[in-house]
Parts: sequence; C-alpha cells; structure tokens
Amino acid sequence: MVLRVFRPFTAGVKVSVEGGEAVEMKCLHREGFYEMLFPNRSGPFAYRLIFTFGEVVTEPLVDPYCYGPVLGEQDVYYLGEGTHRRLWKAMGAHPKRFGDVDGVTFAVWAPNAHRVSVIGDFNGWDGRVHPMRNHNGIWEIFLPHVCPGDLYKFEIVGASGGLFAKSDPFAFFSQHGPETASIVHDLGRYTWNDGDWMAKRAARDLYHGPMSIYEVHLGSWKRRHEDGNRFLTYRELADELVDYAADMGYTHLELMPVAEYPFDGSWGYQGCGYFAPTSRFGSPDEFRYFVDRCHQRGLGVILDWVPAHFPKDAHGLARFDGTALYEHADPRQGEHADWGTLIFNYGRNEVRNFLISNAMFWLQEYHIDGLRVDAVASMLYLDYSREHGQWIPNQYGGRENIEAIAFLKQLNQICYEENPGIITLAEESTAFPGVSRPVDTGGLGFGFKWNMGWMNDSLSYMSHEPVHRKYHHGKATFSMIYAYHENYVLVLSHDEVVHGKGSIVQKMPGDRWQQMANVRFFFAWMFAHPGKKLLFQGLEFGQSEEWNYSVSLPWHLLDFDEHVGVQRLVRDLNRVYVSEPALHELDHEPGGFEWIDHNDAKHSLFTFIRRSRSGELIVILVNATPVPRSGYRLGVPEGGFYEEILNSDSALYGGSNLGSAGGIPARPQESHGRPYSIQVEVPPLATVYFKQRAV
Repeated sequence: MVLRVFRPFTAGVKVSVEGGEAVEMKCLHREGFYEMLFPNRSGPFAYRLIFTFGEVVTEPLVDPYCYGPVLGEQDVYYLGEGTHRRLWKAMGAHPKRFGDVDGVTFAVWAPNAHRVSVIGDFNGWDGRVHPMRNHNGIWEIFLPHVCPGDLYKFEIVGASGGLFAKSDPFAFFSQHGPETASIVHDLGRYTWNDGDWMAKRAARDLYHGPMSIYEVHLGSWKRRHEDGNRFLTYRELADELVDYAADMGYTHLELMPVAEYPFDGSWGYQGCGYFAPTSRFGSPDEFRYFVDRCHQRGLGVILDWVPAHFPKDAHGLARFDGTALYEHADPRQGEHADWGTLIFNYGRNEVRNFLISNAMFWLQEYHIDGLRVDAVASMLYLDYSREHGQWIPNQYGGRENIEAIAFLKQLNQICYEENPGIITLAEESTAFPGVSRPVDTGGLGFGFKWNMGWMNDSLSYMSHEPVHRKYHHGKATFSMIYAYHENYVLVLSHDEVVHGKGSIVQKMPGDRWQQMANVRFFFAWMFAHPGKKLLFQGLEFGQSEEWNYSVSLPWHLLDFDEHVGVQRLVRDLNRVYVSEPALHELDHEPGGFEWIDHNDAKHSLFTFIRRSRSGELIVILVNATPVPRSGYRLGVPEGGFYEEILNSDSALYGGSNLGSAGGIPARPQESHGRPYSIQVEVPPLATVYFKQRAV
C-alpha cells in the first residue's frame, strides 16, 4: 500500500498508523506532495497525519481520504430519477460521527465540473486541500474535525476550465449581504413544543374554516430605533409580532420570503439559500422557535416560496458548474428580462427534485403550515412579459409551459399527500383554469388562489370620488360572477402599497375624515365578501405613507385616534369573521351568498346575505357614499330580530356613530322581493353587519 498526501505550504508531514509512533513522510515535491510505502499492508488501515507549517505543528488529524464514499447509491439514483423527496438529508453539509471521529459530510451536484473542493476556514479557503470525489455527478467527502459553525463553500473548476466558488445550494445556514459563505449547522438539535397544534392541524378544514392572514416583512415590521435601527431577532419577533398578531385575531402569519437572500431590496424574492432561513434575524433554531411560538399562540405560518426564478449572483445557482445546470441555457426560456433573473428548468429531473424537496423541507423541518407560491403566472406561460420572437412555443405550438404545469401538479400532490393539514396558495393573476382544483380533475392542485381580480376592481372602485362611484358600480359587484371558479383569498398585499402606488389611505378620495371612513368601510366590506382574507402589515392601522422596506412601520400613528380606530375595527372584524360561521363556512360555495340588491348604482348602495351551513344568516349593507339615509327599508328573507353586530361608522372606530340602535325587528312587509323587511339608518361611507336572532 502507498499513502500519498498533498498539503500546500507544509514544511513536513508525519503519519501515525493505528496510534503508533509518528514517522516522517517522504517529500516528492516542495509544493507539499508526500508519499510513504507500506510493504506489509494490503488493505485500508487507520492512520493520522501531523502537519508542520513553519514552527507550528498540528495535533494528529484524521485524513478525509481514509474513508470510503459517504453517499448511498439510492440517494444518487433517486436524485437522477427526480423522486428523492428528502434530498436535503443526503446533500449539503451534515455533522456526522464515524467511529470515534466527529466531522461533516459534504455532497453537491455538479455533473459537468472537472473538480469540486470544499473550502473554508478549516483549510485556508484553499481548493487544493480537500478535493471531493465524483459519484455519478455528485461530489462528496467526509471531513473530520469540521464542526457546526464553520464557514464553507464549494470551489469548482467548471466545464470550460474556469475557477470559481459557490455557496452550498443545500446549506441550512448562511451568511447574508456582502459575505456569502455557507455555515455548517446541525438541524437535529431543536426540540419542538407544538405537538398539540400539529395534531389538530391534520384534522383542520380551512376550506370551510376562517383564514385571516397577516402578511409580514420581518425586516420592517418593527425595528429598534434606539439600537441603530436594527432588525428584531427571531426571538424578539416570537414575542412581539406573534403576540400582536394573535391579539389582533388573525389566524395565520404569512412571511415574505425568509430563505437567505443577498439584497435587502429584493424583499427576499431573489433568494440564493433555498434551505436556509436568513441569518439577518438569527439562527435556524431561533426561526424554529419563532414558528413554535406561533403555533403555541394558535397562529399558522405561511411562507412565501419562490420557485419561479432565481438571481444571477455569482455565489448562487446561476451556471453552477460552469453550465446552465438549474436554468435553461436559451435566454428565451431561461431569463426574466423584467426582473434580471433566471428561470428554473422544470423539465430536468434533478431541478424538479431540488424544488419539491425544498418545499418538503420547510413543511417538515420547520413545521410550516402553508406555502404561498410566488409569480405562478410567470411559470405557466412561455410568453410571459415577452414580445414576439422572444419566446419558444411548446411542442404543440402553444404558449403554455408544459413542464412547469407538470411540476406544479406534482408539487401540490406530494405536499398534500405527505403533510396533513397544510395548504398551498397560488399568486396567479390570469384566468388560467383550475388553479385551485384537484389534479385528478385537471387542476393544478393548489388549495387556494389569490383573487387579483377582486383586488384590482375594488381598489379602482374605491379610488373614485363617491359622487362618481355610481358610474363604476359594476366594479363593486363583478367579482361575484366568478367568485366560485376558484378557492379565493381576497388580498391587499405589499404589492399594492409600493413603487409609487401610495398607501391604502392615500388611494382614498375626500378629506381626511372621508379617507379614513373609506378605509374602514372597505375593510368591513372585504371581510363580508366570500373568500379568505389577507392584509399586509400597516394596513390594519391605516398607515399613511406607502411601505418602505428599510424602516419600521410607523407605530407612532397609534398615538392618534383615527389610526387606533382602524386598528380596533380590524381586530373586531377578525373576531366577528372567525366567530360567525356565516362569514366563512361557505366561502367557496354559492349557497353561502345571496344578493339582496346589487342594482342600486344611483345611490352606490349594495346589500347581500351571507349564510352558514346550518342556515344562520348575516345581512350586509354597504354605503359607498358620504350621504346617510334615514329609514331605509331593506328586504330580508326571514323574520326575527336583526342585531347590528358591526358598524364601521361606530364612534369606537372614528366614525359618526350613526346606526340602528343595536338592531331592529323584521316586519312582514315586502321589500326587494322579500317577504320581510327591516327599516334601518344607513350611516355614511359605512358597512354594517346585521345578524338574525330569534325573537
């Protein structure tokens, strides 16, 4: 047997066999190449190496190359087949113990590379020290003495001979900003305390249940001004944000992307570390603590997840082994010109496997309750935001991205099959059919779809002066024509309050009182409309200026009654929405909604009924003008007492406090084609809920 060692910058190397005396190896080349012959050995044996660097002599170290392959044949096979659902358990960096030796296994997919090495603090970032072994395109090695917390990257000699360094696509922890190294992390150290939540989640039916989502950007929800405008940590957020959202009555938090990203201004939507929660706010286990705390307070956690594109940052996935590995080589298929990003090659087994296993990773390792998939429309269409000649038709000559459609179906099937109680939501802005319908009926398999049509129409309607709204009445009622085509979530998201669009308050016409009254009645109308709900941070207290990702929300506005009133209204809307089955049970079924009058464009007044499965009903009245109407007769389907359970014009919320004195009995007097009616006071710019009670 011959032992050869290459270690640059060494003055000498000794070898100790099976704990015996250390013997000097013969130097064959002054660059650090050594050899020793063992004439009486015919197989592997235990040895350690002692390196001399000038006057420094190391402790005896285990040689990584005395170990055989650390990657299983099945892992390699299932990756190539595209069916390895827990790929993160095989790839990346994993602390391991072999015999009495602690270290870390490394594995990375780079099939076209000529050489891949692990580089880090532990070897002077020198790619000559620890080259990896190629195992059918997967490079792997076990490095003794490396431990959690160590920084590392992969140094690659690419397909064309270029030398460059990449972060680990499967890293569990990473640096952010100008420093982009991956960090070795042990995922097996956290103990969860959300067993009760997880058991109940598996039996929960969100299709028929309430879902009120608070969308949050962790970097700007709140900052420590007194401490240099720093971010809150995951642990601080686990106290302050979680308690706030729970006290406000939300059922879910939706986090804008937390997977590691280099540029703050991308808000996380241009991520490079798909398996690493950003280190801006703390460690992976601290993020687990945050999720754990959400569950203990009764809040589900939804993550924004971005499989539509990825950035071109040099340390990321772009041309990972010197070739278009994760992306398409042809820019007509592989680039988003609008965003300056690259598009995943959904037709490649290994790429689909990477993305699906990443979704599974967040659901299983971090107990995430839902994934909101970003920019689905850009995935579905080959000509998305492209001119003629800038895209390639599919095999049938059409514009649909067949591979992406197949990927989304597979993604949803696997996520739902293996993670009881989770949900997936699509941000999809076109009329693509069946986005939230089961795969076996021809749909994409998402649980829910963002209702971008309702958002655009309703904001357009609200932007008009009340005196002109009668000419745009159809925008207030049109959403009910298609309300049951999908399982919709009504959204007022971050996209509506950035890039010069102004805040929700700024979109409203009129003087300051009317602006705030418009906001209040709009939110109350939204919570009465069929569909689950989502509000972006700051909307719940009427943030006056548009959102700025680099500073904290303007919490000082809560020193003013008008903003406290909006916040109090949203808290009460959540309470009523969650507690009243009529407002959520039949969100996606026609039996849950009935117009009373949708034709009163002259007065910009519309009225409707929401019903529960058991027949409970709530009557909704919306007045989109500042004109109060006294003695308005409203037809209702049944007798009884109609209690006013919410009025956005209440003085509690900053309104004029005009209402129906807590409620009014129905009389057997026909109106609006109904056998009974109630005579109510219609407040200005207001939405009012009346719940039928037995007399």
